[in-house]
Amino acid sequence: MDIKLLADKIQAETKKIIVGKDDKIRLVIMAILSDGHVLLDDLPGVGKTTLVKTISKALGCDFGRIQFVPDMLPSDIIGMNIYNQKTGDFELRKGPVCTNILLADEINRAIPRTQSALLEAMEEKQVSIEGNKIEMPKPFIVLATQNPVESESTFRLPAAQMDRFLVKLSIGYPGKDEEKKMLENLGDKVPFENVNAVTSKEEILEAQNEIANVKVSEKIEEYIVAIAEETRNDSRLSMGASPRATRGLYKAAKTWAAMNGRDFVTPDDIKEIAIPVLAHRLVLLGASRYSGLTTETVLSNILEKVEVPTDIFEK
Repeated sequence: MDIKLLADKIQAETKKIIVGKDDKIRLVIMAILSDGHVLLDDLPGVGKTTLVKTISKALGCDFGRIQFVPDMLPSDIIGMNIYNQKTGDFELRKGPVCTNILLADEINRAIPRTQSALLEAMEEKQVSIEGNKIEMPKPFIVLATQNPVESESTFRLPAAQMDRFLVKLSIGYPGKDEEKKMLENLGDKVPFENVNAVTSKEEILEAQNEIANVKVSEKIEEYIVAIAEETRNDSRLSMGASPRATRGLYKAAKTWAAMNGRDFVTPDDIKEIAIPVLAHRLVLLGASRYSGLTTETVLSNILEKVEVPTDIFEK
């Protein structure tokens, strides 16, 4: 399978609605082909939900949406057993989480108890309802949005949940030319009906299996581990990259290489995706935060500091 061609087809179809932001679209596609979840963290109205809905149509997978609100319960997400008066038995009613592509819209509006209902699904691809295990359909990807500036009726995502997102992205405001083109194309309505499915769940699963065969040399593995180790020893951070983050960077780098038409990972692949894959998992010390530092800045410093391997296939 040509992974580059597949990614290009998904991106071209998504661009029918999303003007510009090619780099962001590409990172979302990378996460999906890596079987990873995405957190879109940005201001209201910049197109987070529109991007998710558009790319979901292009993927040709089952799609579900949960609009998170403060009074939502875990059972509203994963489902529950409902008593059937006719039969006298309890029947399992699956929640909206049981789908291929789940839009978790404004995820930080739910209370922590409700947010935790997604933890098992995101990591183990299953949910537990009164002792019964329900497997998620394959593929299962959470594309979540959140508003970072509003504090009223919102709740901070716990570190355990942040670590389950493969990438965290901000779309940002469009440029002048992009915004003008957006008005010309989407000013009256968003024509989702123009977006066609260019792949399928079966093809995405096949692509994920194909990507597993991308080669990662021993020197590249050491490079990934060295970056993670530096985050754990950095005096500006109270929490560094977890082993889950290391595995995430490893898998994402394979996908990034395949999307660029290669069957092997290079150091540039690691450097290009390290910040969206790792930065949201790091936690600054209080003094670092108050001095204006960001985890992105710290990670950029670390990437400059860690020695880049050469002759990556040499023993």
